[in-house]
Amino acid sequence: MKKPPKIKTFGFLNVDKPSGIVSSAVVNKIKWLTGAPSGHLGTLDPLASGVLPVGVGNATRLFDYFLNKKKEYIAEFTFGVSSDTLDSTGTLVYGGEIPSAQEIERVLPEFIGENLQIPPKYSAKSVGGKRGYELARAGVEFELAPKKVQIYETQLLGKSENTKNAYKIKIVCGGGTYIRSIGRDLAEKLGTNAVMSYLRRTQSGAFGIENAVPFSFLESDPPIDELEKYIIPTESVLPFERLELTCPRWEKIFNGVSIPCDCADGEYKFYNLDGSFYGVAEVKDGKAKLKTKLC
Repeated sequence: MKKPPKIKTFGFLNVDKPSGIVSSAVVNKIKWLTGAPSGHLGTLDPLASGVLPVGVGNATRLFDYFLNKKKEYIAEFTFGVSSDTLDSTGTLVYGGEIPSAQEIERVLPEFIGENLQIPPKYSAKSVGGKRGYELARAGVEFELAPKKVQIYETQLLGKSENTKNAYKIKIVCGGGTYIRSIGRDLAEKLGTNAVMSYLRRTQSGAFGIENAVPFSFLESDPPIDELEKYIIPTESVLPFERLELTCPRWEKIFNGVSIPCDCADGEYKFYNLDGSFYGVAEVKDGKAKLKTKLC
């Protein structure tokens, strides 16, 4: 099939990733369709579906500004079973009590706040230069250090309609949280075992499932003009205020010069002389300086 022409519009594609494929498959498809560098804002496990924001073109330069975003998940945990991967794709070992909804609701509040969480061994965490999942698949014994994660909300949604001994739970958390580990730790508090049997990400920062593009649309190889309709402008999802400079010769900021500024310290959206979005500027100690430019 003939490769599409290169896209001229840059920003983000909010994709609804289906279960059963890796996140890199979505990115590779977008790279092929757009002819532009692309990358995702936080991977989803192959089992998981839902919101996968993908930066297209120069939007990939701004990934560091999205690291602290909140994420929302609908997770299903099946009790009375364990696995080496902490989810239903691993080697399953059955055994353990099935808790009641009341028992689960009693311990869920214990997860709210800052926690130390041990990542799954089957994860992309690096151990001595090797990925955890590579060592686990090779049968190498190793331990992963606990990491700090932030959990803002947990809510029991009820029993699963499709999976026996399973409950669905809404989880709102910070970046870097492993939902599989929450299932393991929840079961441990209840004196039993559990695996994650379903996961759907419904929110990732400014990107919500209600505005996500189905991956099937990308698989249909849409023409560039159709694809461009779904590109979200970078400036619209950056959580910064607009920086207005009024001091004399403020244009020197484009040459890397720090400019006097009476704004509060922090990061701001900065615009070109023609009104187009130029990049991110940082204000510190009364001085403004360009930090990341997009052109």
